[in-house]
Amino acid sequence: MKTNDLVALLSANLEPVDRKAVVRTLYVAIAAGSIVALGIAVIGLGVRADLVTARALMFLAIKLGFAIGIVGLALLYLTRLARPGGERKVSYPLLVAVPFLVVGVLAAVSLGSVPQSHWESMIVGDEWLECLLSIPIIAIVPFAISIWAVRRAAPTNLARAGACAGLVAGGVSALAYALHCTDDSLPFIAVWYGGTIVLCTLAGAALGPRLLHW
Repeated sequence: MKTNDLVALLSANLEPVDRKAVVRTLYVAIAAGSIVALGIAVIGLGVRADLVTARALMFLAIKLGFAIGIVGLALLYLTRLARPGGERKVSYPLLVAVPFLVVGVLAAVSLGSVPQSHWESMIVGDEWLECLLSIPIIAIVPFAISIWAVRRAAPTNLARAGACAGLVAGGVSALAYALHCTDDSLPFIAVWYGGTIVLCTLAGAALGPRLLHW
């Protein structure tokens, strides 16, 4: 077969590529993962009893704002990292650290406003172990669904894509867990919410090369 004939054959019956398919798939996957995470948190752990009070709602809003900020920024990067060569289109990757820095500064201000003798109770709280275990466990399903969606887009930087998927899953899990958690101090949120989300990110970076290999 001549080259011209081969090119003509390959180019015949081409259909336009849906450029929004990757983004749409990822958003649907994250939405599904969020629903599952909320179900696990609400059914498995339960919603905090004082959720209707103004104080509880205020701190819930802080936790949700922290988690939503992480998920939003991480998802923005994940839609780029999911595509082949997408890592070259990621600008200012350290922006994902902004929610961590904000809550860290608020935690430092909070600690600075009370005597040092109160610091341990504000940082450790009553539910540090539950938080340490619950957020990574709840994140498993959102992470698995995110990895499935990213695999369909064929990423080329597997560690970064896996880390970003882990970051999204950790943020989604923290968002769901916040409905149950009654430890509201800002240092607790910074250390245990932030720390467990970082653990999810590191796990995603380690698992990405294996789970996203193609």
